[in-house]
Amino acid sequence: MRTVAVVGASLAGLSAARSLRKQGYDGRLVIIGDEPHRPYDRPPLSKEFLAGDIGEADLALEADGEDLRAEWLLGTRATGLDRTRRAVRLAGGGEIRADGFVIATGAAARRLPGSEGLAGVHVLRTLDDARALRDELARGGRLVVIGGGFIGAEVASTAYGLGLDVTVVEATPTPLAGPLGQTMGSIVSALHADHGVRLLCGVGVKGLSGERKVDAVLLEDGRGIPADIVVVGVGARPCVEWLEGSGIALDNGVKCGADGRTSLAGVVAVGDCASWYDPRAGLHRRVEHWTGAQERPAAAVATLLAGGAVEPGVPRPPYFWSDQYGVKIQFAGHAVGADSVTVEQGAPDDRDILAVYRRAGHPIAVLGMNQPRLFTRWRKQLAGAALPGA
Repeated sequence: MRTVAVVGASLAGLSAARSLRKQGYDGRLVIIGDEPHRPYDRPPLSKEFLAGDIGEADLALEADGEDLRAEWLLGTRATGLDRTRRAVRLAGGGEIRADGFVIATGAAARRLPGSEGLAGVHVLRTLDDARALRDELARGGRLVVIGGGFIGAEVASTAYGLGLDVTVVEATPTPLAGPLGQTMGSIVSALHADHGVRLLCGVGVKGLSGERKVDAVLLEDGRGIPADIVVVGVGARPCVEWLEGSGIALDNGVKCGADGRTSLAGVVAVGDCASWYDPRAGLHRRVEHWTGAQERPAAAVATLLAGGAVEPGVPRPPYFWSDQYGVKIQFAGHAVGADSVTVEQGAPDDRDILAVYRRAGHPIAVLGMNQPRLFTRWRKQLAGAALPGA
């Protein structure tokens, strides 16, 4: 393998490039990224960076003096993958031919239909998104966050700390019920009310009003919520449309084995765009978390360099964290499939709980709120748990 192309220059792509060099690959390495920026850390965008506590230099993921001996093609969008020519087609007409490919194109924020061109309406996924939103929040005013998921909740928390008037609108009856379940979703989302942030649940958004700049969020029940700034936090879609027709199987992302292997030889996928097979659950799913983008590329690269002749291991249960209103929230595993959840430590009203999710008596997930030590012990226990039927 003389040339490897990594398509995607964020954490997953950088982790793959590092793994290639660490595992002995010394050939040509090309890293293609559609953003003009060097790899940067995304989690602080909705928290410390948005609040103005850290600058852009603090987001850098590359160490001082780090040299991967790579060719960086930044501000360059991949438009297709030609399996016959073994080439990535680039916007503008160029191409990069390679023997091996790592797909790490991530995901893009979903936008509210009809919001294009309306000033004051934001999504938060990239550094450029965060720059624009930070500038607006600095001027103060009324913020409406559409979507009560983790990104929306973190933006609400940050804006509250900056002194803005904040309302969160969530279409489902219970925010965070998807990743955390109904009971724990209610407890975590109660942080909004604890701090005087309005939370409107069980009502959808009909649209936005305003001629050139947004002035209100219109709800499906007829209400209008005045707004100077709107943040749309309704999830993300995997950036895989450029792979259509390439022969790579797509199903809510790039469909992969438990080792990152795709349906096309010499191609692996990692990060938010990759739907890996989870042997614990017996299904494919995307893991849109920082730890997955950092840890899984090593396994995918080993598969790529060995030509697929590697016995896949079992990835650690997914882990993510969130900081809201001064509370550290940590979660590992999957709440889906649990038939019980119990608070093992702390009190829900104090927002300092350790909760364990179980299926047929076996722990499958754990949630911590301001319980970092106990959470870490439970996370290790989950990682060592046997596979179903083992």
